[in-house]
Amino acid sequence: MDIIGYFVRYIHEFNGFSVLLRIVLAVIAGGIIGNERGMHGSAAGLRTHIFVCMGGALTSLCSLYVSKVMGVEGDVFRIPASVVSGIGFLGAGTILVKSDSSIVGLTTAAGMWVTAITGIALGYGFYTGSIITTLICVVNATLFTKMEHNRLRYMRFYIEVSDVDIIQSIVDKLYAILSDDVYIDTIPAKSGIVGNVGLEVTTSTKNDFDRLKKELNSFKGINFIVQ
Repeated sequence: MDIIGYFVRYIHEFNGFSVLLRIVLAVIAGGIIGNERGMHGSAAGLRTHIFVCMGGALTSLCSLYVSKVMGVEGDVFRIPASVVSGIGFLGAGTILVKSDSSIVGLTTAAGMWVTAITGIALGYGFYTGSIITTLICVVNATLFTKMEHNRLRYMRFYIEVSDVDIIQSIVDKLYAILSDDVYIDTIPAKSGIVGNVGLEVTTSTKNDFDRLKKELNSFKGINFIVQ
């Protein structure tokens, strides 16, 4: 028990090992949250969330370094506080208003904001709060997303295509399955892959998404389909 107690005190102090541990945990936490967003076709995926979380951690570590190592007196929360407000500009870039006036990207933007604060907390050594927040973010983005989709009166999903020649065939297939109750919007590929094209499909008809996805996957040239 003394060894455990010493280790806990050691990782809460400002030293080389605790700095390494906090940055590594920030990479892991950002990766876990970002991986879920990437699986849903968001442009702000794994790498973006890792950078955001690691950057948040480093701002806290910089404040602690200036205070504890250099001995400069001041507010150690000033720099991280600027990150909390400044990350909003990065998050705003993921929010899109489509031609049908619907808004997408809010979940990703909010996730990036929470990821930045998680990194700041890790930088200060608040391990418990950071780990709990990361786990809740994953649960919120997976379990609750499915609950929202089940509750909505409409169904919306995203198709990313690498072969533009099959887009018209996909559109015809969607109209054949969903009749006229479908809205299809062509957008830039969320993956960021050059040459790919994204299709945002919205319908008020409640359909079996898995069955619909299986039928569409018969087309060669579809990279992925996510709801």
